[in-house]
Amino acid sequence: MHILKQLMAIPGVIAAGEYAYRGDRFSYQGALTDEFARMASILCRANTLAVNMQSEILESFADGCGCRPTQGWIVRGEKLTICAVGNYFSFIENHDELLNDVMTIMRAKVGDVESDLLVNLYARLGGNTKEALY
Repeated sequence: MHILKQLMAIPGVIAAGEYAYRGDRFSYQGALTDEFARMASILCRANTLAVNMQSEILESFADGCGCRPTQGWIVRGEKLTICAVGNYFSFIENHDELLNDVMTIMRAKVGDVESDLLVNLYARLGGNTKEALY
């Protein structure tokens, strides 16, 4: 079963999706409009790159601190939580244990993110990871 269908089967998951490194492709299931899903994929891509950059900065000051490679991020609001692992995201309601259930599935299905985030995300698109990415 695809990760999005598994996530959407959990009561309290509002939407789940996948975004591309380049930000031009995305897919989703759930209670989002196409435009909101497009904006959500851009938000998740930008946050993933920002968290990765911040962990690189921290690692440069505290070598071996254990924060690299970055596996994902979670933002919890008053009523809603957004979490991302790799290039998958989910919007969930704030209920006890729901975040644990969602993160367990995401971590099990996505697996470990390699040390170079850009290479990892680009390889998922079928890109040549030997060419210059920057």
